[in-house]
Parts: sequence; C-alpha cells; structure tokens
Amino acid sequence: MYYSNGNYEAFAHPEKPEGVERKSAYIVGSGLAALSAACFLVRDGQMSGKRVHILEKDPIPGGACDGYQYDNLGYVMRGGREMDNHFECMWDLFRSIPSIETEGVSVLDEYYWLNKHDPNYSLMRATVKRGEDAHTDGKFGLSDKGAMEIMKLFFTPDEELYDKRINEVFDDDVLNSNFWLYWRTMFAFENWHSALEMKLYIKRFIHHVGGLPDFKALRFTKYNQYESMILPMIKYLESFDVQFHYGTKVINVEFDIQKEKKVARRIEVIRDGNEENIDLTENDLIFITNGGCVENSTLGSQNQAAPFKAEIKEGGGWDMWRKIAVQDPSFGHPDKFCYDPEQSNWMSATVTTLDDRIPPYIQKICKRDPLSGKVVTGGIVTVRDSNWLLSWTFNRQPQFRSQPKGQLVGWIYGLFSDKPGNYVKKPMRECTGKEICMEWLYHMGVPESEIEGLAEHSANTIPCMMPYITAFFMPRRDGDRPAVVPQGSVNFAFLGQFAETARDTIFTTEYSVRTGMESVYTLLNIDRGVPEVWGSTYDIRDLLKATVQLRDGKTITDMDQGLIEKLALKAILKKANGTDIEKLLKEYHVV
Repeated sequence: MYYSNGNYEAFAHPEKPEGVERKSAYIVGSGLAALSAACFLVRDGQMSGKRVHILEKDPIPGGACDGYQYDNLGYVMRGGREMDNHFECMWDLFRSIPSIETEGVSVLDEYYWLNKHDPNYSLMRATVKRGEDAHTDGKFGLSDKGAMEIMKLFFTPDEELYDKRINEVFDDDVLNSNFWLYWRTMFAFENWHSALEMKLYIKRFIHHVGGLPDFKALRFTKYNQYESMILPMIKYLESFDVQFHYGTKVINVEFDIQKEKKVARRIEVIRDGNEENIDLTENDLIFITNGGCVENSTLGSQNQAAPFKAEIKEGGGWDMWRKIAVQDPSFGHPDKFCYDPEQSNWMSATVTTLDDRIPPYIQKICKRDPLSGKVVTGGIVTVRDSNWLLSWTFNRQPQFRSQPKGQLVGWIYGLFSDKPGNYVKKPMRECTGKEICMEWLYHMGVPESEIEGLAEHSANTIPCMMPYITAFFMPRRDGDRPAVVPQGSVNFAFLGQFAETARDTIFTTEYSVRTGMESVYTLLNIDRGVPEVWGSTYDIRDLLKATVQLRDGKTITDMDQGLIEKLALKAILKKANGTDIEKLLKEYHVV
C-alpha cells in the first residue's frame, strides 16, 4: 500500500490483484469502517461478493451510524455526522455508491448538489440567559498568550505529548476562550482528553479554522447518517452478493505468532446462541473492528432515564480486543481507552416535535424556518451557561424518510452527564427524556409555566447514554492503537477508530473509511494509491490564513511582544520587503 495525491490515480481503476479469486474475507462488525472495507474488496479488490462475509452481533448493520424508528420509542439518532470537502477516501468510495433515491447518480453527486444548493452555516452559534445570543460574533477571543499556546502545540513533536492531557498544555487563556467553546462542543473534547489528539486535530483541519465559528466549513447529508450513508452501502454490497451474518457475535480471534509473520488462524463466534469456530488459512483475510465508541450504549424513553451500564461483557468490541491484545504487543492496549467511563461518556437525546408549539422557539434562535427543508441551525447551538454544557441541532427536515409532515426531529447532547441541570436540578444521566426536554426548553427561553406541558405533550424525547463515546480521546502514546496492518501480518487488519493510521484524525467518517481502504489495499496488494490525508498542514497559505483567523484578524505586528521580539520581527519584515514573501504576507493580511 502506498499514498498518492492528485487526480492521476484518483480516476484510475486498478488491475485485478493476483490470486484474489482464491481468497475469502471475514469482516468483524458492520459499522462504517467494516462496510467500507467490504466495498473496497468488491470494487477495487474485485473479490467475489459471495466470498465476503460480514459478521455482525446485532440484527441490523451500521454500528455508530444509526438512525432508526423504534416501534415502542420513536425516532433515535445516537449521534450525527458532519463532513469535510477533503475527506479524500470517503469521496473516493461514495462516487461509486449509487443513490437509493435518484437513479443514475452516486451518493457523492447527491451530497455535492445538496450542499451546493443549500450551503451550511450557522446564524447563532451559542446562547446564554435562556435563549439570548451569546454574541460570540464569529470571534475566537484568544489572547496573544492563548494563540501562542496553540501555535506551540502545533509544532510540538508527538513524542512530547504522549499520555499528556489538554489542560497540561493549555491554560485559562485558551480554556476560557470562544475558541475552546467552539472546539470542545463541535468535536466533544474534554479538558482531560489527549493533548496529542488535540494537536492532530489542529493540524488536520487547519484549513477550516475560519469556518469553526459559524460552521460554514461543514457539510451534512440529506437525512440521518443511516439512511443517507449506510443503506446505500448495504444495497451496493447486496448487489455483489456479499454475505451478511447477523446475530453473530465474535468473541475472539486466535493468532499464530512467529518471529517473521503473524497469521490469524481461528475466529471464535457465538451464532444465535451457539458457539462456533471459523478456521482460517492464509488465503482467508479477516478485518477486525476493535473497541467501540458506542459499546454499552443504552436508550431510555420519554418517561425513563437511560441506564449507565459501563461493565464490559463478553462479545463486545472491548472484550474481544482485550483477548486479541494479550496475544501480541503490536495489537494495542485497549485499557488505555476504556479504563474509566467517567472520563469518556456523554449523553445525547433525540427530540421529535409533535405539534406547532415548539418550532417557533427553534426559529427564534436559528433565524430560519425549520420546516423549509433547508439548513436549520447549521450545526450545533451551544448553551454557554448550561451546567451540562448542552448543545442542540436540527438539520434539514425531514431527517427520516418516514417522518410525518409538520414534525421536526433534532438532536441534543450534554458533555457533563454527572452535573445537575440548571432547571431540572438532576444530573443528565438520571433524567428521563421528558426531563431532558424540559432542560432544553428552559435554555430555549420557553416560559417556565409552559415548559412541562410542552415537554410532555408537544415532544417525544429519547435519551441515550454512551459510556465510551470519546474513549478514543483518552491520553495515549504510540502503540496503544494497533496499526491498520501490523508488521508481519499475513491475513489480518484492524479497522475503525481504534486502529492507527498516519496523520488522520479519529471521530470522523473519513477515519473509518480510510482504515477500510488501507487495510484492503495492503492485504490484497492493490496497485493504486490510497489518497493521502489532505496536506493543508504543509500549505503556507492555509497556515498564514489560520494564523490571522485565530487572532480575529489582527496582524502579527499587532502582537503583545517584548522589545527584543519586536526588533527581531521588524528586521525580518525589512528583509522580506520587495519580495514575493512580502506579497504573500500582505495577501493573507498577516502584516
């Protein structure tokens, strides 16, 4: 496997890999990474779909990319997906996945047209004092000291950030700024999460710094991620006769570990309650989704809280990874990520409005008609003074194809599930759906006399507790996540958010798709380059632009500097006078 860029290889079709007709594939899980691997196996690997087996413990596919209507609950989305125009592997895949709504076009075409015709941006990023504009006004609000802390982190070697937390590299100049409000709520970072991961995020998305305050950098699917992304992939794979095995729980993979090579030899499964073994040869490839950010997630209801069940049990992604990891050091260290769910949990809730009483409050804040079919909030609205650090969003409606006309389906989440609410006075994790809705309505500015009635009769709210949703952000070092294809591997690879690949960032759809692509291209030796991570971190234009944007448009000559620093900067600028460097600095308003 090798990396490429540009459209020379992007438009090429690889030749059929040697010996692929003699190979089979077993894929553990059916999340986005697993389904992507299956798609690359049949598209670029040209493996017969009948020889591709997807082993899924649940009765439905999709993993964390869910979006369902439960008969006894209502609409549920545990999370949402926001995309970037430089998700190179993802768009490489979805150009080949046919739309299930419009004949003759791809999912990428559909997505591209939608976001061109209805570009995303927010008109109110944050509120305070029960629905009033927090007046972040597109500003990061960073002091010079805070901006320098971010710059220092950007250039700090990875090795110096191993096992360090964000609050060890940032002080209050960053942590009390608008920048951190935008960042932590958009990406779900906590102060105690990994400084290394924070650095990787800054470098990965440096080209979108200017789009953080109003979300103009983001793009969204038409419906929830299950209907817009997962279902088209399932239909595509079914057209190739890929074999889906639901109710099949993988509990362990056994390996033959030798000095020069490592071979997966057996898959231990529980299928419909019965223990089975699947023996593997070197021609049987296995792709393992290790760990799981939505592992142990639970749903509540309108009148019941979602229980906090953090115990790791057999048959889940964490337990399986633990059993695999003890077999070889290169298979990672799962307990670096799942050891303390109090540091990796947050809660979400899906709210469905049932009549016309709540939508006007939504419209007052987002300044758009939520029933227009176009962008509504344009991303999350964060309640700055919420004890739960509550954020909420309504994407384009309907979010579900089956959604009744006049109803809205939105999403609420709180980063601090253990803190008492401002109105309900209970920790979020102890709240029913109705109570979470009440807290949300309070922060929306609904008169207190109307809050309970609206929450009970005008909305249906389903809470979801996710103990390990940000486990991948826990402080770590090199080797804690296994490489997508570990050194010496003959027939196996790791997939998803707890596999390691260079330069890309976890908690993104791109990361899942990239691990799927890299694993298939490596094990089948496909002669086509995997698109490298977009190189904005090496583009002087993006770096200069971000430097100015982070300082809310101020030039470098306007920095609070000592005499020596000022004289040094003056000397440097004098040498640049009359050169292309001066032109570049002026073009991007650095001076």
